[in-house]
Amino acid sequence: MTTQTATPRDTGTARPPLRIVLTILHLGALGVLGAAILGTLSGLFGAGLGLLFVFGVGIFLLIGFVYALFGLGWFEVERIAALYKVPIAPLRRRRSVHTGFAGWIRSIGRQVIDGRMWRALANFALACIAGGLVLRLVWGVVWSAMISFAPLTGDGVVAGPFGNVIEASWAPLVGILGVLASAAGIVGLALLHRVLSLAIVAQSREAELTERVRTTTAQREGAVRAADVERTRIERDLHDGVQPRLVSVGMTLGLAHQKIDDDPAAAKELISEAHTSTKAAITELRQLARGIHASVLDDRGLDAALSALASRSHIPVSLDVRMDGRCSREAEAAVYFAIAESLTNAAKHSRASEARVIVRLREGNVLWARVEDNGMGGAQVQPGGGLDGISNRILAAGGTFRLDSPFGGPTSLEVNVPCAS
Repeated sequence: MTTQTATPRDTGTARPPLRIVLTILHLGALGVLGAAILGTLSGLFGAGLGLLFVFGVGIFLLIGFVYALFGLGWFEVERIAALYKVPIAPLRRRRSVHTGFAGWIRSIGRQVIDGRMWRALANFALACIAGGLVLRLVWGVVWSAMISFAPLTGDGVVAGPFGNVIEASWAPLVGILGVLASAAGIVGLALLHRVLSLAIVAQSREAELTERVRTTTAQREGAVRAADVERTRIERDLHDGVQPRLVSVGMTLGLAHQKIDDDPAAAKELISEAHTSTKAAITELRQLARGIHASVLDDRGLDAALSALASRSHIPVSLDVRMDGRCSREAEAAVYFAIAESLTNAAKHSRASEARVIVRLREGNVLWARVEDNGMGGAQVQPGGGLDGISNRILAAGGTFRLDSPFGGPTSLEVNVPCAS
């Protein structure tokens, strides 16, 4: 019988003496460089404000200031993760779902209000203050060690740390106490830095698990609602479309059966009518199956599937798809059906004369799509409706959904789905 023992992961508590020494070195380096870094940032911000109305030069300085803040926040997160061996998600730039210059400006605005970046910057400032204190305490250790040997110099008195005078006979005791107190202060600051850094920068494991459970629950609820909406749609399409046509085929064949002996010509016409209705029913079933899953999506990818979708649309569709590679089947299917439902709504309800579809594979492996139409607007998410189905399906795939449809139009719908969903 073989037994296995679990090996604890390397966390911030592993090898505490080495971790404390590394923390002291970090604080010492920040004590030397921190003031210069913070001073440079303050000067950049002040210059940006001062030159704001001088041909707009200050705007570029302020934008550079935001990028500098992000870089410093990113460095602080990476420093804490490497120093204490804790799993911390890297700080990423906040991006806008919009493209072009407007999207870039919005992404800068979102970066300015990024709370995680500001927490990292606050921790960096506190670390710089602690680093300055550590440097003073290190000098206290050196000074205390030096005066411990004062009796060997033959002097009767030595200068104290506060401008006072200490008799040489007391100098060894004062020096030893000074070394111990300064060293204790250095270790205390190192431990305080660890506690504050993990509280400010690193998200607690419990909070991470709670957020993960909340996200998973929302996705599960979205998947259940999406399945209910899809089932209702299939039932409605079968009841309103295919079922009446099949009933009509059955009745037509029944009439043909009654007339086949007395009036063969009429029976042939009825059979021909039933044959036509049967082919129409098959077409409707194929369209219904395509609404459940598009086989071309698996065979040729999202670009080809959207091209086929645009060719069948009742309104002209301008398609702009730029993807370097493919996403997961779930992500592509979610985006495909969101676009398909949006085009259906544009043709049926918005009185649009044209639509535009834009699809991009963005940084961070995120599939983004935007559907615009020039209809009358006023679209709203109604429980059980098509837009509700889009929202639930995107949520189930771990993505986000945004609808903008003011009265009078135009209507735009944007979705973001992670490719690893």
